[in-house]
Amino acid sequence: MTSARRKAAETMEFIDVVVEVLDARAPEASSNPMIRELREHRQRPCLKILNKADLADPVATQAWLDYYSRQPGVKAVALSCKSASDAAKVPKLCQPLAPHRDSTHKPLRMIIMGIPNVGKSTLMNMLLKRRVANVGDEPAVTKSQQCHNLNERMTLTDSPGLMWPKIEHREDGLMLAAIHAIGRNAVIEEEVAEYLASVLLARYPAQLVERYSLAAEGLDGVGVIEAIAKKRGCLLKGKGGEPDLEKAAMILLTEYRSGKLGRISLETPESRAAMLMADAR
Repeated sequence: MTSARRKAAETMEFIDVVVEVLDARAPEASSNPMIRELREHRQRPCLKILNKADLADPVATQAWLDYYSRQPGVKAVALSCKSASDAAKVPKLCQPLAPHRDSTHKPLRMIIMGIPNVGKSTLMNMLLKRRVANVGDEPAVTKSQQCHNLNERMTLTDSPGLMWPKIEHREDGLMLAAIHAIGRNAVIEEEVAEYLASVLLARYPAQLVERYSLAAEGLDGVGVIEAIAKKRGCLLKGKGGEPDLEKAAMILLTEYRSGKLGRISLETPESRAAMLMADAR
């Protein structure tokens, strides 16, 4: 990551617009503060893409778009990088951010940045209409920068997923793990599932009830995992019917990540402000 950051800092000098890909379900948690520092140091405008918008709560997503639109030098859009028509909007949205770069002599130079597993490589492949970047459902698939000509007036540079050295807020780590931006080796899945269950109980109880046919009232995060284990028959062998919480936790996480629970966001501008205030105490 240190090498990737150094390379990104060097490339930033020759870039006109930073395209930062975020996960729409947790936009600020999935925004690397180092990317903001790098682009602000070079005074580069930014197009923030709230990717996987089809998996996020549209009301929360609109609140984030309004939030980002108030930041200087920033434009935000919600889309799905898996959609060719959505991806095609990106260059057109970048052009007004650097109107002086719009010719064969001065092509618009864009760089795609973001943390692992938010959809950078998918966007790159869609824009170039061919597979030039590896795509996978595991973090840190892209290993090095790749530069391509999008057309004679635009260039596009992909970059490895950049994570910062230390996640300052514990809840950010849990959100990143829930959306699978952090690899399984870095987290305890049961703890992440308990956090996710608590968010669902507080903000989306109807989705829990509908998906798992459970009575949400009176449950906490652990109780939700136990209820899912019983409903799905996740029992430990030779333990007298004791629930297999690890297996049930993975069911909840997998079904959340795939959208089977519905369109659910883990944070809003208001919930983030409350979290930061609580952590500051």
